Amino acid sequence: MPLRELARLLVPVACPGCGAPDVRWCAACASLLAGAPARVEADVPRLDRLDGVGALPVWALARYEGPVRGVVVAWKDRGRADLDGLLGPAAARGAAGLRDALAHAVGERPLLVVPAPSSAASRRARAREHLTPVARAVAGAVGGVPAPALRRVRGTDQVGLGARARGGNVAVRVDGRALARAAGRPPRGACLLVDDVVTTGATLAVAERALEAAGVDVVGAFVLAATPPPGDSARRRRAASGRPGDPFAPRPP
Repeated sequence: MPLRELARLLVPVACPGCGAPDVRWCAACASLLAGAPARVEADVPRLDRLDGVGALPVWALARYEGPVRGVVVAWKDRGRADLDGLLGPAAARGAAGLRDALAHAVGERPLLVVPAPSSAASRRARAREHLTPVARAVAGAVGGVPAPALRRVRGTDQVGLGARARGGNVAVRVDGRALARAAGRPPRGACLLVDDVVTTGATLAVAERALEAAGVDVVGAFVLAATPPPGDSARRRRAASGRPGDPFAPRPP
């Protein structure tokens, strides 16, 4: 028996989105991550600021639901590191469409692409920083420099936490040496944050504040998926019937 067939008998492979057997991912589930990213910050409450500055622009490839949720969960928490081969290229294709908008915001400054940091417990469980390959893919697509310059100093996994708990669960610090390697000293440049899923925006908000305090201008965030806000199903039905209201409709950058 060929080695590949034997391996499949011992460890069956299936698409994590729909369960289709004998494929790492199927074309139908992959297509859900193949569209243009949409602006979602209007429905991310923790990004609201009190200093008169508008909410951080956030682009999402897809909704965090159905097969997309299955793919992301398998990649993050079920050992499916092979899904880097799906999510990295999907992120690169989506981010490539933002290159002009980011270039306008960044100007002549270097663009740092900074992944959101995992908790220490999550890193140990995964034996890696799972966002690293995605951030590298995004950096290549937008002409940026990968800069893993954030570290979690408090907080556990955000899964299952409500908005208030998420807001108090995360604290991050800037790794000065990592930032200096990417941005020089004193730091110069602008930053695009990268994360897997945005729900309340708590992680992005604290990352934005930490980087701004270190002298880095955060111009936006790119995420693989965004959790639809409460009541979104009704808004989607209205959008399908021709009435406005879909919060994931693309907005001008």
